[in-house]
Amino acid sequence: MELKNKRVLVVGLGRSGVSSAIFLQEHGAKVIVSDSKAEAQLQKEVPALLDRGISIETGRHGERTFRDQDLIVVSPGVPSDQPQLQHARSLGIQVIGEVELAFRFLKGKVLAITGSNGKTTTTTLVGEILAKSGKKMLVGGNIGTPVISLAGQSTPDTMVVLEVSSFQLESIEQFCPWIAAILNITPDHLDRHHTFEAYVAAKARIFEKQQSTDFAVLNADDPTCVALKNKVKGKLLWFSRKQRVESGAFVQGDQIIFRQNGQEQPVLGRSDIQLKGEHNLENVLAAVVMTMVAGCTPQQVRQAVKEFRAVEHRLELVATINGVTFYNDSKATNVDATVKALESFPANIHIILGGKDKGSDYTVLNPLLRERVKRAYLIGAASDKIASHLQNSTAIVRSGTLERAVHQGFDAAKPGDVVLLAPACASFDQFENYEHRGRVFKELVQSLTPVTTGERS
Repeated sequence: MELKNKRVLVVGLGRSGVSSAIFLQEHGAKVIVSDSKAEAQLQKEVPALLDRGISIETGRHGERTFRDQDLIVVSPGVPSDQPQLQHARSLGIQVIGEVELAFRFLKGKVLAITGSNGKTTTTTLVGEILAKSGKKMLVGGNIGTPVISLAGQSTPDTMVVLEVSSFQLESIEQFCPWIAAILNITPDHLDRHHTFEAYVAAKARIFEKQQSTDFAVLNADDPTCVALKNKVKGKLLWFSRKQRVESGAFVQGDQIIFRQNGQEQPVLGRSDIQLKGEHNLENVLAAVVMTMVAGCTPQQVRQAVKEFRAVEHRLELVATINGVTFYNDSKATNVDATVKALESFPANIHIILGGKDKGSDYTVLNPLLRERVKRAYLIGAASDKIASHLQNSTAIVRSGTLERAVHQGFDAAKPGDVVLLAPACASFDQFENYEHRGRVFKELVQSLTPVTTGERS
């Protein structure tokens, strides 16, 4: 892609937008950035761009700004059906996302992972296995480091491991991973995609440009994933914790087996996995498939998995205070992730729910709430909707804020209980992102003062 002297508009001033604008300017493009937020809300992002002489439009998306461009690069947080983008396309202006822009410049082989849940854990684990196997690798995407930031670091022998979201996949054109995995698909982001079918279609685009020499990895235990097998053009591999698969990874007794070309080899034992929950067993199975295909040995995979611990904000053990254990699962931004978090503990849970609703059905939580949860503490904008969906399933406390929920949970919990932040919602009503929410939770927990038994009685 030739960028020199091209007029390029970057829409959205998130991490990927800033990185894209700088990359484009460094490659000779004439860059302008547009964000609908007011300049006062963008104080972290604006100075770095202004220092480089990049023009910035804030508080609106001007019609002329979108019309007078050779290329438009869209940040993941910007809906692809935004009217200004639709008008630009009608004028023949190319509109792509940051992942697509980066792919045009990436060297080496791309391993891409998507799914409703488990993306960050699996992406991080794949990167760890590759690194401990001595392979040159980079990790980025939706996990935190923009893909465009990796382009200059990549070499022909680099394996680039990417977490990609449905938002990022909406705006691809040529993006073609060597190994692509969909971990699972459950309803999420319906406020953006409007229907589950549209959300599934966005996820399935990860396979769209693959050829027969590429690899596609699917969850054999997820009916929506199974239904996507006809979309696969590459070599299809499965992972399953419930059944033996023809090609891929599965559980046999206490062993994880990898099968390919009719040959089976044990890779590791279930006891080698330090992560809590059956969902993390699925994440490990997916990582086994991807890294074995990438040329790692069973011994290398086993050692890396044995040493791997939970990623930050994903069922992260924070502290045990007066016998009460606190877990941070701020990354549980949808109902299915919260289900998986609840399934990781047998009982005596105090759960913190709420935030910005994404069009979710919270009634799905009721069976587990009745079975395992002592109290649900509701915070944020979705509190009323969640309360209406959780009637009679467990005791409900209207906390309002995360700080109040942490203190109320600690006051009510008994030794042996778990206080779990697994909100089932986005964070943007009260926090910058799920990382910010998780950090605040951890700070609040660490600030709790242990008390004597007499004081708690």
